[in-house]
Amino acid sequence: MSLTSWLWGTAVILCCLSWFLLGRRRRRQGEPPLENGFLPYLGCALQFGANPLEFLKEKQKKHGHIFTCHVAGKYIHFLTDPFSYHALMRQGKHLDWKKFHFATSAKAFGHGSIDPAEGNTTENFHHTFIRTLQGNALDALIEAMMENLQYVMLQSRTPKLQSNTWVTEGLYTFCCQVMFESGFLTLFGKEFNSNNDKNLSSKQETERAHILNALENFKEFDRIFPALVAGLPIHLFKSAHSAREKLGEALLHKNLLKRDNLSELVTLRMFLNDTLSTFDDMEKAKTHVAVLWASQANTIPATFWTLFYLLKNPEAMRAATKEVQHVLESAEESISLDGKHISLNRKQLDNMPILDSIIKEAMRLSSASMTFRVAKEDFTLHLENDFYNIRKDDIVALYPQLLHFDPEIYADPLTFKYDRFLNENGEEKTDFYRNGRKLKYYYMPFGTGMAKCPGRLFAVHEIKQFLALMFSCFEIELVDSNVKCPSLDQSRAGLGVLQPSNDVYFRYRLKCL
Repeated sequence: MSLTSWLWGTAVILCCLSWFLLGRRRRRQGEPPLENGFLPYLGCALQFGANPLEFLKEKQKKHGHIFTCHVAGKYIHFLTDPFSYHALMRQGKHLDWKKFHFATSAKAFGHGSIDPAEGNTTENFHHTFIRTLQGNALDALIEAMMENLQYVMLQSRTPKLQSNTWVTEGLYTFCCQVMFESGFLTLFGKEFNSNNDKNLSSKQETERAHILNALENFKEFDRIFPALVAGLPIHLFKSAHSAREKLGEALLHKNLLKRDNLSELVTLRMFLNDTLSTFDDMEKAKTHVAVLWASQANTIPATFWTLFYLLKNPEAMRAATKEVQHVLESAEESISLDGKHISLNRKQLDNMPILDSIIKEAMRLSSASMTFRVAKEDFTLHLENDFYNIRKDDIVALYPQLLHFDPEIYADPLTFKYDRFLNENGEEKTDFYRNGRKLKYYYMPFGTGMAKCPGRLFAVHEIKQFLALMFSCFEIELVDSNVKCPSLDQSRAGLGVLQPSNDVYFRYRLKCL
């Protein structure tokens, strides 16, 4: 061994030893049990990242319902007792739900800080999303999505569907293409005007090619998204960096102004970007990339898991198909290939309790979101039976997958049961218990409190629309009816609905319409 290598090795060992002796946090009186981990800066990050659910179960068994983990430079206090979740919601004076989300968005998407306190913008983003994704604005989104889904599923795929032969594709690939293209058109409009345009067909093909190219850039960027959230700079990922920049180019205001039928969300965001922010053109575009990612990253895998579990469960498929047929017949709607679109409004979609239960069950099994709050100051967190001291800038977190997989709440929790969220009257079930006590929080794939996903209603409605059209337009089946359920891709734990670790092949063909 050379002297230089020996010196470097000694230096590294001394640095690690110094951190172990001096840099490690010491648990103070009144604080939760502490897990520092053995690696400088990373702490418990590797163990947590390998399998968050099992890691947290192990620490819960060791320490009880609250404990602190050092993860990638942050100290995170995990609350694991669902009866203490409300403690997190009522601590608005001491806990900030925006700080983490604002910092993560700027880091991942490359725009300046969207925290009004930083001075780049005065837009209230939460208010913008509530205004344009809920209430009356939701009706317009539902109508546009229904039209776009039918165009993408039927008209744009006409060459594949001309004959009565089966078409085989990867189920995740299919869901990804259909939901991305339909969702993109719904939010960001069309490049063409469909009224009295002699070259409409060729323009539609050009538009579709542009969107599918955007999908490839989206997937390349999304692939390394967990690394960006963890704090790694995007410049380490050359192709993903290029993909993000291309998405930004496509969503520059000058390009969006050339499109018809922009959603109210995008129109308002463009106006507020131009009037309330100091962002340059590309930073404005990257706030739209954030909107695109938020609209697709969880909806696509949620759609996959819902359809996969239906294909694996004939009883669930029969119940869902019957419900959809009943709603369509009551609305006197029918599918055709002549360009006439069916319409399912919000009220009709809301009257599908079986589909609601199926979607909830699929998301219960596949979601791994986290709820974060950042301590504004040192304070005492009062739980149901205890209280703990929390330091300024520490994170208090919930990991709802612990709740979703708790056998005391959900019998046989790893099994898909399509009617799990239905009561004996076939209506939504809201009574869930743990240790004989009714739970307020039992289903949390969208987060909770002020940070609850503002687009959750639209996401569920668009999955229902997708399923209704799949049942009505196609015969569908798995290529291998005995295929095993894909495992969950744990690399995205904490970000929402997990993707499958591998695709599953299915086949479809048009019904005789």
